[in-house]
Amino acid sequence: QVQLVQSGGGLVQAGGSLRLTCAHSGPSFGHYGMAWFRQVERKEREFVAGIKWDDGATKYADSVKDRSTISRDNAKNTVTRQMNYLTPDDPAFYFCARARHVLSRWNSTGSASYNYWGQGTQATVTS
Repeated sequence: QVQLVQSGGGLVQAGGSLRLTCAHSGPSFGHYGMAWFRQVERKEREFVAGIKWDDGATKYADSVKDRSTISRDNAKNTVTRQMNYLTPDDPAFYFCARARHVLSRWNSTGSASYNYWGQGTQATVTS
């Protein structure tokens, strides 16, 4: 059974950095695209960053592409997101997700393309 467990996040000062990690348990991590989404109260989950299963190809939302990095370690079954220069627009719950389809659609930005989700991690930015 697949399980995604997140760590990191918390309280960050404006202008600071945030590092989130997602640990995947279960088979075939290296065959699926992974992504991070963010969600603020009463809004739908919004794509932030995605990474392909093998060659490290990445895709970012325009709002974070210049200050965010997604990476994965297929040997350790983890995916990590580093975000720098946080602003008051960044606070949210952040979720990691695994793509629904094996070896395809790694760069989909819709939440329906992902069927396994982490528990969510809150990030709060202080001024």
